[in-house]
Amino acid sequence: MKIIDFRFRPHTEAILNGIKNSAMFKASCEHMGFDKWKPEPLDKIVADIKAMGVEKTVITGRDCQTTYGSPSNNKSVLEFCRAYPDFFMGFWGIDPHKGMDAVREVEKVIKEYGMKGIATDPYLAHISPCEARYYPIYAKCCELNVPVFITMAPPAQVAGAVLAYTDPRDVDVVARDFPELKIVMSHAGYPFVHEAIYACYRNKNVYMDLSEYEAAPMCETYIRAMKEMIADKIVFASAHPFVDIKDCLANYEKMDLPADVKEKVMYTNACKILGLPVTSEVSSLRGKTDAQIYDILDKLFKELGKAPR
Repeated sequence: MKIIDFRFRPHTEAILNGIKNSAMFKASCEHMGFDKWKPEPLDKIVADIKAMGVEKTVITGRDCQTTYGSPSNNKSVLEFCRAYPDFFMGFWGIDPHKGMDAVREVEKVIKEYGMKGIATDPYLAHISPCEARYYPIYAKCCELNVPVFITMAPPAQVAGAVLAYTDPRDVDVVARDFPELKIVMSHAGYPFVHEAIYACYRNKNVYMDLSEYEAAPMCETYIRAMKEMIADKIVFASAHPFVDIKDCLANYEKMDLPADVKEKVMYTNACKILGLPVTSEVSSLRGKTDAQIYDILDKLFKELGKAPR
């Protein structure tokens, strides 16, 4: 099955050092044992995850300069996207405290750098996602027709971060005020499980990923909602290297998702958000006779040089 990972950062030496030494995540990384990671070259990382069936990944930037004094990591996002333009899809990190400079930055990176979306971190900006400083940024994204990533659920021991800034009910307000804006809540709005599910359910333009919380307490509620209510609203995301992508894929295998739901979550929902062509491996076989299905498979095996005998 085709896979798009909607939240991935390569575990290169520069990325690992940048995360574990940042003002935001240093204590959190010590708490979770982040030093277990050994850096690898980018070409090996890309080859390894392609071998897992991953066709593309979204790579997000972060700009928390105003609140934490750390420089943004957007430069690395641009470098990765230029190194593998058909594989990495960049979402530029934006600091809402930079006012109109932030708005002009949105336009520049979309039009000149080819970024595919914008990433925001309200809990690191120390304001709600429906706070007024974000609204000019959302308006510009609507104008440019690009999605916005709103990072929710702060990790443990992030200095200055409070849960109040990750409440999905605030995303519900943004969705009401900007019905044209495609919004992706990252980290499932945890621990506001029911609020996150219902924000996706009631708003056509709100999606979320479950990264870092697929196996957390209350995860069974997310899984039930994925199967019964919001199969069209969940996108697969690993949050690698905070979570190893191999472990994340294993968690999804344990969920026992119906084939059509799994395909939406792992691939087609992301295609719709990113404006990519949607091709369904599951639905393409529906309504076909056994003979037609065999003919399709026979042609496929022949193309692979493994025709059945």
